[in-house]
This record gives sequence, structure tokens and C-alpha cells, in this order.
Amino acid sequence: MDKPLLNVENLSVSFDTPKGVVEAVRGISFQVVQERLGIVGESGSGKSQTGRAILGLTPGRVEADRIEFDGINLHKAPARTIRAIRGRRISMIMQDPRYSLNPVMTVGWQIAEAYRVHTNATKREAKQRALDMLATVRIREPEKVYGLYPHQVSGGMGQRIMIAMMLIPGPDLIIADEPTSALDVTVQLQVLAILDDMVRDRGMGLIFISHDLHLVSSFCDRILVMYGGQIMEVLEAGALDQAEHPYTKGLLNCLPDIDRQQGTLPVLRRDDAWMIRKNAAGGVAGDGGP
Repeated sequence: MDKPLLNVENLSVSFDTPKGVVEAVRGISFQVVQERLGIVGESGSGKSQTGRAILGLTPGRVEADRIEFDGINLHKAPARTIRAIRGRRISMIMQDPRYSLNPVMTVGWQIAEAYRVHTNATKREAKQRALDMLATVRIREPEKVYGLYPHQVSGGMGQRIMIAMMLIPGPDLIIADEPTSALDVTVQLQVLAILDDMVRDRGMGLIFISHDLHLVSSFCDRILVMYGGQIMEVLEAGALDQAEHPYTKGLLNCLPDIDRQQGTLPVLRRDDAWMIRKNAAGGVAGDGGP
């Protein structure tokens, strides 16, 4: 097996609320190598908080034995070290560009800024690099788009601009938090093709967070299935039909199938016992059924 880009051991994220402590992530462990790793689950399963906790972007309380990247334990590293890694070596593509792009700055300036922050490039060099990156994410007329403001671009173009901004420093690992959820099917395929090119051609690792089990299975190499802040099952993407955990089977059964007639879609039946499961090192808790 390739040397892991990222090694997460016993990660937990919790929030203090007026009604008590809410555990969003409960002691999960996993590794990421040069691959497309999918994290899938319902809303509230803890998948987005997992991605944010890696980069120290969650407002919750984070506990972990280790979040190791290139020999550095990010959980124990000083803030200066985290800032040097965040964006430059690990980038995160947020879910909706409308809330991630600065509305009063042109998109080109924002992309160029992401490059200048992490390099000693001049303004001219950064602009040219930004134009090249806009072309890389398949935006036509990059010179024109460079001068537009976020409200002047479509949702699909905004998402590609976000990808360009996150990729321009040349990171080793990308965390993509539902980057296609607000896009139509055609644009989804374009965005996935761009991410696939980045992983294959540039040797990056990718954590792809989504609620769409079929989308993840068709795009990723491995899949972590999360429920209630825990990893229920770890599968090779091509072996989704061999899922053993009842939660994964329940998610699959709830999906409509155009190839066969169905009456009422099945309802996912939950089991309280799933919530007290403990993950083994390596994130394989859930393998072998309940």
C-alpha cells in the first residue's frame, strides 16, 4: 500500500449547546493515500465536520490521537504551522461558491491572491497563473471571466472558480465538501472530470464528501459510510453491491431504480445499536455487519 498522505486516528468533534453536548463525530479513524476517497452519509452524519476538523475549520471541540500529514500532527501543531499547510498543501473546496467567494472582489483577483499568499509571485505572475488555472478548469474566455464579480457568474462557473482557487497553490490533498450538490447533471460531470484529472495527472489525494451514494461509487476508489458521527462500513467503490452493514444496505434500497418497477420506496429502518459501535484503528469499524 502507498504511504498515506493523511492518517486520522480516533477523531471526535463535539459542540456545547444549551441542551448539552452534541457529538458530531465519534472517534473515527481512516487513512488517505493517492486516491479518491469518498465519505458518504445523510445530512448530520458528521462527514463535513470530519473534513473541517482536519484543517482546523470547525468551531466545535476537536479531539484526536493523531491527524498526521507528512509527518506533522495537525492536531498538536502550532497555528503558524497549520496556516502554512492550509491552502498551500491541503485545500478545501466548500459546498456553495455563493457563500465562499468575496462578493466585492473580482473572481480573478481572488484566485491570484490565493497564489500570491503561498508564493513570492509578483502581481503579473499571479494574474497569468490565475488565467492559466481558469483555462485548466475549462472556463472559456478566461480573460473576460477574470474581471467578473461572483454575482456575475453561474453556479457551475462559480464552483469551477472555487476549484481553481483551491488548486492554484498545487496542494497535495484536496477536501471537496459536496462540490456538485447545487449543480445540474451536465455541470456535475464537468466538475468531476476536473477533479479526476487533478488526482490522476498531478498525483493528489482527494477526500470527496457527498450524500449521493451512487455518485460517489461511480467516481471514487474507496468509500467510507458514516452514520451518527461514526464509520459504519468501508468499501471499495466497485464492491458497493457487496455491502454488509444494514445501514449501507438501507441507503441503497431507498434509491429509486429506473430499471425495475417499484411501488413505495422502502424506508430506512434504524437500529440504536449502530450508535454505540467503536471504530478499530484504520477506520474499519462496521466491516462484517452489526
